[in-house]
Amino acid sequence: MQLRINNLKSIINLKHFIFLCITLLGMHDILAQEIIEEAVEEKSTEAKASVNTVQGQKVDGVAAVVGDFIILESDIPKELEQIKAAGGSVEGLDNCQVMGMLLENKLYQHHAIQDSIVVADAEVRRSVDYQIEQFLTQTNGSMERLLKFYDQEDEKSFRDEMYEINKAGMLAREMQSKIIEEVEITPEEVRVFFNKIPKEDRPVFGTELKVAQIVAEPKVSEEEKQRVVDRLLQFKADVVENGASFASKAILYSDDKESVSRGGKFTLDRTKPRMVKEFRQVAFSLQEGEVSDPFETDYGFHIIYLEKVRGQEYDVRHILLIPKVSSEAVKEAKERLEKVRQRIVDGDISFADAAKEASDEKETRGDGGQLINPKTQDYNFELTKMDTELYTQIQNLKDGEVSLIQTETDRTGNVKYKILMVTDRIDEHEADYARDYLKIKELALREKQLKAIEKWQKEKIMDTYIKISGDYRDCDFSSNWLKK
Repeated sequence: MQLRINNLKSIINLKHFIFLCITLLGMHDILAQEIIEEAVEEKSTEAKASVNTVQGQKVDGVAAVVGDFIILESDIPKELEQIKAAGGSVEGLDNCQVMGMLLENKLYQHHAIQDSIVVADAEVRRSVDYQIEQFLTQTNGSMERLLKFYDQEDEKSFRDEMYEINKAGMLAREMQSKIIEEVEITPEEVRVFFNKIPKEDRPVFGTELKVAQIVAEPKVSEEEKQRVVDRLLQFKADVVENGASFASKAILYSDDKESVSRGGKFTLDRTKPRMVKEFRQVAFSLQEGEVSDPFETDYGFHIIYLEKVRGQEYDVRHILLIPKVSSEAVKEAKERLEKVRQRIVDGDISFADAAKEASDEKETRGDGGQLINPKTQDYNFELTKMDTELYTQIQNLKDGEVSLIQTETDRTGNVKYKILMVTDRIDEHEADYARDYLKIKELALREKQLKAIEKWQKEKIMDTYIKISGDYRDCDFSSNWLKK
């Protein structure tokens, strides 16, 4: 990976490649990134070519050693396959560059252990569980086919191998995060960074839009809410008083599609927030074996069973029931939004004021309906990178024009309605310091982080036992792996 960046354009060109490399750190051999296809039954000819043959037996040679870790000859073609499987391009990427990536990876892993960086076992197990679930979707749920594809004797061996691979990758990523965690950028450094860029090398940013919306959600009746609460209370009573299985009830009745196949099971960690705040508060207030009373979140109504406490980790099961919305409530919400839209079109009220007054979306209501870009945390959406659904809804809108009423299904499966407006448009333009400060700041910070990593690498390479064998000693690495 090339770490020295000389100008803004080169940083932009490298950002996607660097992100891919970071994502793939520790992932040579990571099975989670391989794509299972029935048509792919044989190993690649590249992988076969990288294996030495001695007296008719295939032997995988050691290509390099970094501290306590080795890199095998077969790891090179495997890494290329992993990059392809992750959606990356290997065009122009040669074996020497791949070896450089693997050397970096092993250097991170080695020093993560030296620095006593710890990866929680539960986090690794969750990653393995998720990966196996993804694999099984590719084999129609057949563990037998999955084990055969990966040439594994049994599920335990498969899980054990994946555990070690995932743990190594997480250690590498934690080490890199530690290197850059204290790297910050000042406004003056951003200004200096920008002013050093020759005008002809300044990047061109694509068209950006600011979008606002007003949402009308059909109201759930109090009678429906009470019906759901009463049903959850019945589930609780059956578990507590009659010894019924909470897991079975979750499988049969829960509306949470993500956890229903696991009997509603989640593992919560006090140190790493997961699930919404209300859910965590209830879960952490329970004793082992206790079932909570029904409570409400944005997703619906829940009850929780605390199965086991292991230090900071809580094994819980939950049942989610989502109240049903009546057809009358759906009709009322649409008619209510139609009236709001007409008031805006007639000039009786501005879109922003209408949002503050009438929108049911609390996240945007206070900002006059302005949407926040989740990637940049500002109001600007780059047209070419906009979410497909949002782009479809606003692509034909002129500035200041109110859209027709759009229908959308929320995360609970209920219908809601919304209207949208493009509140500002910035056409494609050359980078401007004032207008594009946040983007320039991000690029300046990235350059500073890369320099911090480069400095760390230089120091650690000299302090670490590294041996590179065979033709790889002739590689022109960007880092001094050969200690010349």
